[in-house]
Formats: sequence, C-alpha cells, structure tokens
Amino acid sequence: MLEEKLSLVKKHDSEGKIKVMIIGLGSVGNYLLSYLLSTGDEKLEIIVAGRNADKLQCDVNIARVAALIRHQNRSVVTVDGNVDLEDIDSIAASLAKHQPDFIVNTSRVYSGLKYGSISWKNIRAYGIWTPLSIKYIRNIMLAYDKAGCKGIVINTSYSDGTIPWLKSAGKHYPDFGSGNLNHLVPRLKFAVANEKGISDYWNIDIDIATAHFHDVVISKEGQNEGLVQLIKVSYKGETIEMDQDALLKKCVISMPTDSKRNMMNASSNFDIISSVLTAIRENTKVKFFSPGVFGNIGGFPVIVDGTSAELTCYIDDSVFALDEMITKNKQSLALDGVEDIRDGCLIYTDHLLSKVKNVFGVDLPKTVHFDEIDKTADFIIDNIINPALEKGLNK
Repeated sequence: MLEEKLSLVKKHDSEGKIKVMIIGLGSVGNYLLSYLLSTGDEKLEIIVAGRNADKLQCDVNIARVAALIRHQNRSVVTVDGNVDLEDIDSIAASLAKHQPDFIVNTSRVYSGLKYGSISWKNIRAYGIWTPLSIKYIRNIMLAYDKAGCKGIVINTSYSDGTIPWLKSAGKHYPDFGSGNLNHLVPRLKFAVANEKGISDYWNIDIDIATAHFHDVVISKEGQNEGLVQLIKVSYKGETIEMDQDALLKKCVISMPTDSKRNMMNASSNFDIISSVLTAIRENTKVKFFSPGVFGNIGGFPVIVDGTSAELTCYIDDSVFALDEMITKNKQSLALDGVEDIRDGCLIYTDHLLSKVKNVFGVDLPKTVHFDEIDKTADFIIDNIINPALEKGLNK
C-alpha cells in the first residue's frame, strides 16, 4: 500500500506538481510551512487546512512574504478554511477536493498546552494522554478512507501509540509518525562530536530504535532508566565505541519549554517529506527515524529506497534485528504508562493507574476501547487537565 503511494508521488513529481496538506496551523504547522517555503521548490503546492480561514490566511501571508524576502518562496499556498477536525465530513470533503500527496497532521485537541508540563514531573509518563492524541488523527483517517485518498500521511502527536492503536482497530492509519525520536538523534550526534572532537558532526551516523519514554528521559536526564538502549554510532563508516551511560549524560541540552520547541516537531515532519522526495529525485536510499511506522509500537530507523524503478520503504534491520527493536520499544512504552495496544484497545500499566490515582485522585480505566476514545479524552480533560491547570501543576 505504501509503495503505491510512493509511486504516485513519483509520478506527480515527474509531472511537476507535489501537493502537501498541513492540517492545523499552530506553531508546528507554521514552522513547517516556513521550512517548506524555504526550499524554493516550484513543484510544491501547499494546502493549509483548518476552520478559521481569516487566521489561516494571515499566517500564510506572513510566511509567504518572509520567504520571499529571503528569495526562497516559489511555492503556491492555498488556504482551505472549511475543515473542522470534529467533523469527519468536512475533512473528507477537503481531502477529496485537493487529493494531496502528503498529509501532515499537526493538530492538537487541547491546543496551547504541552501535556508533558503536567505529566512528566507529576507522574513521569506521557502515555496517559494517548486518547487525546489519537482523537483528531482518528477523524482524519476515517475521512481519508471516506474520500478515497491516496496520499502519504504523517502524524505528529504521540505516534508511538496512536498509529498502532488505529492499526489494531482495523482502521486506516498514518504511514509515518514524527516527533521525539527525531529530537534525540541530533543530541547523540552533538554528544559524540563533542567527546571525539569531530567538527563535521553531520557525518556521524546514529542507529537507534526506542519509544517515547526514552526519547524524553535521555533528553531531559541523560540516563536510560535502567533499560540499556539499542544505539550504534559510526563516523564515515567506522564504528565509534562509547560507554552508553557516558554518552547519554552528554545528551542533556537546555531548551525552551514553550512553543519554540515545536521547531523540532516541524523539522521532523519536514525531514520525512524531504527524505521521500530526495529518494525519488536522486534515485538514492535515505534513512530517517519514525515512531509508529507500519503500525508498530515505538520508533524505528526507516529506509526509503529510490534506487530502482519501484520505490520501496522498510524498517532498517541491518544493524539491529527487528524482533529486538520491537521488544525494546514495547519496554520503553510500558515505562511511559502503556502496557499494550491490541484488539482495538489501549491498555494502561497498573503502575500508571496507581500514580494517576495518587497524584490526581482520578481512576482511569485499565483498558480503553477504540469506541471509548472520545469519552476517555473528555474525562481526561475534565478531571485531570483542567483541575491541574487550576492548581498550577503545569508550572
């Protein structure tokens, strides 16, 4: 199925038009729009979709003008202000009208809030928010099916868990996820470069497979929570041996906690689009990292192979065995509060349920069925997020 989508992108690229739809133009969407315009790619048509046409147009205007000041803007940008992510029919109508080659979901149910500002220091886990993270991408994928869309879908919010949940429920699911794994790889490169005195750090190659919890705990605390990670470092083809504990300690880099962090999420989305187009246009292999790819729990290295007439895409198991990567990812996601995802159900760990009860005084269900997503998401907002904000637990 993905190969068919890649072939369609290749065909459209040869015809001179690639359509990228950005759904939701918050900080991630705005950064992504700016990065796409900065390519100076005349083949790109960017569709920005949401429900407030005036606001969307204002944001598009400033991005287009700023890019043209830099002599980079050569792409057509279209605004579709008739897309309400609560309304599947409106999403389907937009997808059917535009038939984008890439669809990037950057939306959030509870906008303007970094969920981790509540969960990390209080319960030390992000998996609690999975019902919120899946809500809009579920609607997008249901609309995708209804519209008969053939574009490549990239999801931004907690793809380690949301994409497998969609797949386990027998629904269409995004092809790729973007996010924290992509934030960790540059930290590792900088750490190795500083330790080994390597100036051309971009030539350092990282192989890694891990899920959301370790993306965060390594970046924030420089440690692996007692679970040794699958990490291999090489430079110009030569393996670099480094003690893992020492390496991870050097990955702690101070960063803002406000919306500026979303530069990284937007860059992750951009990297996936750019990797696919590079593989097509240069007939080469390109590696990137993606959580939730092919509906798997956690994050994996991915290869897009454009070296033959038929494009292929697969998880790179040349360094670590697939079974080993799957096991490590599930162990990492369990530390994030997700015990398993199967048969259309999200299953929380008992440890998470106990912590949520102790900190927030709330009883979450052990198992959340796909049909209970909306009810559980509303429950989390009403009984955890809003009271936590009132008490300042996000400070």
